[in-house]
Amino acid sequence: MPYSALGLGIAGLIPFIAMPLAYQLNLLSISESATYFVQYSAVLLSFFGGVHWWDAISNQRYDKQMYIAMLPTIVGWLCLVFASDVKVLGVLSISYVAVLLYDKFTLSLPKDQIVSYIGLRMGLTTVAVISHAWMILLLS
Repeated sequence: MPYSALGLGIAGLIPFIAMPLAYQLNLLSISESATYFVQYSAVLLSFFGGVHWWDAISNQRYDKQMYIAMLPTIVGWLCLVFASDVKVLGVLSISYVAVLLYDKFTLSLPKDQIVSYIGLRMGLTTVAVISHAWMILLLS
């Protein structure tokens, strides 16, 4: 995995850590922190569908993968619609894990790239899920 992917992946975690921390440091209200967190999480979740869209098109697999590629965007959008409910954070968190598992068993990349990509995603997804749990605890 290129260092740029690792660096950008780690940088992508900043809002997940910054939003609950901003609330705990009295820089944002809990409402602002939770709203910004959900917005970022929903947008990032939709990004993962693009990986499958690209994979399906580049490998000429115009089957269910193209349709499933839209699910993260739809789930993310629905989470924005229902953003005032704390359950949304649980849905987003579970969605990150589900997409990771789907990536592992569906992407048609060379084995070394899959191993590298999934390894990176596992670390990033772990931090994202822990951050979702942190925000849920703050809201409870």
